[in-house]
Amino acid sequence: MAVDAQVNGVANGTSVNEPHQSFDTILVLDFGSQYSHLITRRLREINVYSEMLPCTQKLAELSWKPIGVILSGGPYSVYEEGAPHVDPGVFDLGVPILGICYGLQEMAWHFGKTVLAGEKREYGHAALKIERHTGKEAHIDTLFEGIEDDIEVWMSHGDKLSKLPDNFEPIASTKNAP
Repeated sequence: MAVDAQVNGVANGTSVNEPHQSFDTILVLDFGSQYSHLITRRLREINVYSEMLPCTQKLAELSWKPIGVILSGGPYSVYEEGAPHVDPGVFDLGVPILGICYGLQEMAWHFGKTVLAGEKREYGHAALKIERHTGKEAHIDTLFEGIEDDIEVWMSHGDKLSKLPDNFEPIASTKNAP
């Protein structure tokens, strides 16, 4: 049995590019969600290259710049002592950022600490209302292209936002998390 070894980007004397050097890359920062691997896989299934790294990844250590960032969900509350927080430099990249559950709360925490302990936990199926946009924000709708305005989703969180930070656009909501 023979195995080709790759060391420092060189395999069998031939230079090998890392995928993010050849393809635009979405960076998925994992806060411990059960779905982080699924998010990364689904992006790749639609021919969008993505790399999943821990939420504590220091951006200065990356040799590449993502074209977008997804902050995953996770089992934490931004209020907990020792809760993980993303490298603040992620918000200075100048690329679109999608926060999912804890990822959204992390963004709101960074931009004004507008996260509240929810009065009612949301766990299980929930009715999600897609918010459509027009004019300058119409490009946001491509995220939900081909998806109904009202869909059934799986939710698992206790905290929620008291308000969106300035310059954020809502894309979807539930009764418990408007």
